[in-house]
Amino acid sequence: METDGHVHAETAAPRPLWVIALFGLVPFPISALTYVYGDADLSGPALTVLLTWSAIMLGFLGGIRWGLESGRATPRWTRLATSVVSPTVAWTLIFARGSVETAWLLCGFLAAFILQWLYDHAAPDVPARYPRLMTTLTLGACLSLALALEQAMRM
Repeated sequence: METDGHVHAETAAPRPLWVIALFGLVPFPISALTYVYGDADLSGPALTVLLTWSAIMLGFLGGIRWGLESGRATPRWTRLATSVVSPTVAWTLIFARGSVETAWLLCGFLAAFILQWLYDHAAPDVPARYPRLMTTLTLGACLSLALALEQAMRM
């Protein structure tokens, strides 16, 4: 059954899906809090973890979009093509480290997560549980990135 563009056959995500999703969030607050409040010798490695984990998760989200679309009887090439945009942006930001100020990198990741969320939230023909899972992941990532951004702007 479909209403409002989402497939409502399964509205609640199974517990293992939530457990894995929440474990996937753990590196965000831990690395951001360590970057902001940890010892000075841990600040750089914590930022590396935060930026790298952001890139990995954006790639993961793009892969989810690819998987959902490629499972259709007739995949839409535009949705397949756009599934590689966020991972490409993420790795571009990673490679820009050292050439671009940390605050701008963090802003770039924040923007990438928000744009990914907006695009995915408007995605047609996805399970009803998909937007809630993506919102949770995006919120955790963005709050952590925003905390790190505030610190980076002070430096």
